Amino acid sequence: MRILAVSDRVLDKLYSGRTRQLLPDIDLIIGCGDLPLYYLDFLTSALDAPLVFVRGNHDAGPQYAEHGRTWREVRGGKDIHGQIVARKGLILAGLQGSMRYKPNAEYMYSESEMRLIVAQMVPRLLWNRRRFGRALDVLVTHSPPYGIHDRSDLPHTGFKVFLSFLRLFKPRYHLHGHVHVYRTDETVNTYYSETNIVNVYPYKVLEID
Repeated sequence: MRILAVSDRVLDKLYSGRTRQLLPDIDLIIGCGDLPLYYLDFLTSALDAPLVFVRGNHDAGPQYAEHGRTWREVRGGKDIHGQIVARKGLILAGLQGSMRYKPNAEYMYSESEMRLIVAQMVPRLLWNRRRFGRALDVLVTHSPPYGIHDRSDLPHTGFKVFLSFLRLFKPRYHLHGHVHVYRTDETVNTYYSETNIVNVYPYKVLEID
């Protein structure tokens, strides 16, 4: 399976009439947050591929389209925050947002708040493991795990609960965004336990069997 994963930045070369020529044979699009809905909508339409996504800490508030219309959803797209879904033979789960650095802000969470969301997903993941022999193939988040690809400032600190999640459910991939990468020597791919953690900023093409 050929997957396009995107996060945090609208790229002119992808938001163009040449998208399908640049990225042929995409089977699934994964959005890791902080991207306008019009961009995700364009990608799923241009590439004729289904989309799953989570929202980032900057995704709060209305998004306006032409003629004053408000974007509320993406055609062909599925917001998977707090959910486990199957797409193209893969089992995926999603967790949106970042560490809380503003009180009462949307798409921001304390460590304890994120732990509660994860706990609500556990029964379904355990059921998957019993029925399919695996709990999960791909974890999709906006933020990285604590200590892996994150930063020392609070807004870009990763969640510790993601580490225990990876140890317990062992997805093949954990895809995240949030941390912008500008140097070629920065680490964007790390193995933890049995999971390949990938910072997809601003996009990555992955081949998953």
